[in-house]
Amino acid sequence: MQVDYLDKVKDMIDDLKAMSSDLGLSNTGDEYKIIGELFTYKFLNDKLVYDFENREDKTESFDEFVEFADSNTAKMKEKHLLKNLYHEQNKDDFHQILDKTLKEISDMNKDVYAIETVTGKKQSLFEPLASYIRDENKEYELAKRVINILYQYQFTGIYDGGFDYFSTIFEYLIKDYNKDSGKYAEYFTPLFAGNIMADILYDDKPVSNVSVYDPSAGSGTLLLSMANKIGTDKCSIYSQDISQKSTQFLRINLILNKLTHSLNNVIEGNTVTNPAHLSSSGELKTFDYIVSNPPFNMDFSAMVEKAKTDRHKRFFAGVPTIPKKKKDSMAIYLMFLQHIISSLSEKGKAAIVVPTGFVTAAAGIPLKIRKELIDKNMLRGVVHMPSSIFANTPTSVSILFLDRTKTDEKVMLLDASNLGTKTKVDNNQRILLSDQEVNKIITYFKNRKEEVEFSVLADNSDIRKNGYFIQAGQYVELKEDEVDENLDDRILFLKDKLFNLLTESKELDDKLFKSLRGENNNDR
Repeated sequence: MQVDYLDKVKDMIDDLKAMSSDLGLSNTGDEYKIIGELFTYKFLNDKLVYDFENREDKTESFDEFVEFADSNTAKMKEKHLLKNLYHEQNKDDFHQILDKTLKEISDMNKDVYAIETVTGKKQSLFEPLASYIRDENKEYELAKRVINILYQYQFTGIYDGGFDYFSTIFEYLIKDYNKDSGKYAEYFTPLFAGNIMADILYDDKPVSNVSVYDPSAGSGTLLLSMANKIGTDKCSIYSQDISQKSTQFLRINLILNKLTHSLNNVIEGNTVTNPAHLSSSGELKTFDYIVSNPPFNMDFSAMVEKAKTDRHKRFFAGVPTIPKKKKDSMAIYLMFLQHIISSLSEKGKAAIVVPTGFVTAAAGIPLKIRKELIDKNMLRGVVHMPSSIFANTPTSVSILFLDRTKTDEKVMLLDASNLGTKTKVDNNQRILLSDQEVNKIITYFKNRKEEVEFSVLADNSDIRKNGYFIQAGQYVELKEDEVDENLDDRILFLKDKLFNLLTESKELDDKLFKSLRGENNNDR
């Protein structure tokens, strides 16, 4: 069912993009907004029709059903339905009829479905399509072609079980729209990675009334994986994302997954400079579960000064310096990582995707963060994932698992970088994991099972001795016949360790000289 659904949605996207191209809107921000709104209307319409056809009381009229339906079902009048608009399309003012329909649906659902920005402004479900067309003569053609495309595809049989409706579709849709707001497909999280994170975090222990948060939520892949693992009726979702694009699809995803009770917690805005989720006293809100795949690098030089004076004191390890060249290489994921650590409740658990270089950086902010995680015994484990699991980048990534309830001094380090099969996906080479490989990662991690060259349970004390490096390859046992083949890696590791020791030695020397000169008397 899901495979057939994905193929149909991609075909619908292609038809909508072809229509946009004919109307001169190809690869513009307006094209995204049109298609985003049409997606929203289409899925709300089809779910409403599905819910009505499967109502318990078959004598209930459409208007009666809508009046008493819960917030998981959109409110519309019968004249708003796609099938009725389809039969209205030959009227001369059809473009006005369609725009009026979208406005009325927005008004009927504004109390539940509107999304707030950090400034408090409400983003309604729809804007009139006419606002995106600068040529009035094309408004009628747009409206008519839109209805014919949407009417051609039927998605009324997919709403029984919760799943991420857009984990693949979002990537497919936005691949042409990355120029205006950042490379979102680069940070799209594959569904199998989301399932690994959710399965390990949940740990098979039933919970209720818990909070799940993602400070860079995208279209909600990680949030939905976590919520559907816990049970959508047992958790509340909280999110923030600077992208209007992804927030639009997150909104649909929550509606379709019976998570409308969390829509008020979806915020569009900048998490680094303006974290939106605060307690009643104005302090940073903390959460039971945090899942995140933040953007790795981007130019956030304009945010640096504000971050340095952050009133929530989130950035304990510091703020990256602004490079003279290649400002877009600034490691913004380090800001998100510090924000996540500050946002964990006393019983909180988190899973965060980071570039694998983070686990072996010999100095700077990464080292300070790793020291914090080890010295406060928060690091539950690390999984190194295969390269090329994202759409547009071969970046090698790892998943950090944090746990404030951890009681022992062990860290599970697992190297899955050699798993997976190279596959062509939408003209891109990708590494995909099989169900068996995903299950192996989850099972070995949760059961703390060790295997030569794959997984190891390391002590915090050993990690400290090794310069707080948390790369599995530095601790796992090697097969005897492959020790020589790994000599280069061993030499590189020893070089990094030596550099670390020299850095610490210099810091101690500096402190000693200051002490001899009497500069530290006030610190005694």
